[in-house]
Amino acid sequence: MDCLLVADSAQLIKRSRYAVAAVFCVHGAVTGSFATRVPWIQDHSGLSAGELGLALAFPAIGAALMMPLAARITHRFGTRAAQRGLLVLWTLSLILPSFAPGLLTLCAALLVYGGTAGMADVAMNALGVEVEHRLQKSIMSGLHGMWSLGALIGSALGTVAAHAELSAQVHHIIAAIVLTVIGLVVCQFVLNIHPEDDDEPPARFALPPRSALLIGAVGFCAVFAEGASLDWSAVYLRDILDSSPAVAAGATTGFALTMAVARLTGDAVVNRFGAVRTVRWSGVIAVIGGVLVVLAPNAVAAMAGFGLIGIGVAVVVPLAFVAAARSGSNASQAIAGVATITYASGLVAPSIIGGIAQASNLTVSFIVVTALTVALAIFAPVLRTRARVDV
Repeated sequence: MDCLLVADSAQLIKRSRYAVAAVFCVHGAVTGSFATRVPWIQDHSGLSAGELGLALAFPAIGAALMMPLAARITHRFGTRAAQRGLLVLWTLSLILPSFAPGLLTLCAALLVYGGTAGMADVAMNALGVEVEHRLQKSIMSGLHGMWSLGALIGSALGTVAAHAELSAQVHHIIAAIVLTVIGLVVCQFVLNIHPEDDDEPPARFALPPRSALLIGAVGFCAVFAEGASLDWSAVYLRDILDSSPAVAAGATTGFALTMAVARLTGDAVVNRFGAVRTVRWSGVIAVIGGVLVVLAPNAVAAMAGFGLIGIGVAVVVPLAFVAAARSGSNASQAIAGVATITYASGLVAPSIIGGIAQASNLTVSFIVVTALTVALAIFAPVLRTRARVDV
């Protein structure tokens, strides 16, 4: 009887692992669908590079305001219901930005977009860490690889839509409906964990312990490069290298592809070489990619550079979550804090890139991105982990 219970439990965890992977994929598909149509949205709203950068700051504001609520929602409704509801809000929010006629309405739409994105992201990463702990083996890089695969699928379909000159409004309505249905189905199989009746609800706001701050800083640099490349690669090729809209959108697809491949194979690489060596060499690769983007004489070279940036930053965030969980006695607080830092980085990066571009140009913006990737190689040792302490 005990053997049967163990087998059933193992099967449940295995099923939950695949379900969480699918949740990551759906979340990434929303991001990829949005990113490839940023040039269309910019033209539709009549925005300059600086105004677009300002608008792209509002997802960060929305995330900062709403991410702390994710833990309380999960505590109130349990992991399955919370993940289902938050993911659906995120998929449906994709529709809003493309209907914005100007700067103010776009800012409002992106505020909602960022808030729902942040809450869904926190919920799925918490589930991923819990499944990894129960499996007793590394899966977080693979889960983030599924996010990148979803971003690849979303951006690839966005490239097709751009090439067919389909409006982002029609494209995003179709994508939102499809992704919502998929999200509702896969969330039926994630872990359904409810807090004990006497558990205190989590704090509304929680800073990570000091031991996790450097981890968050390394994650910040990696996600900054990721967010800048994902949202601005298409614009870079269009404005700096005079590429066609279809070719420019292909840069985002190529970046998402390299991210997906690197993350899907990341667990094996980390198990072979360790977190520190993996991140150190990843930083070197990202620096080479950034230099190639800045010096690129044509679209092919720039796309190769963005691909190398993708490879270089791919495994850093999953390893940051694992290191955070093992950085102190309060694992959940450390994970929440580092998640807030890293996710906010990805959301503020596009607006900072836009501000720099407005003051100078996008080439200077990616010089800044390249400088930040140097930190990955230098500060890789902070991601060294020790055994997890349960509380």
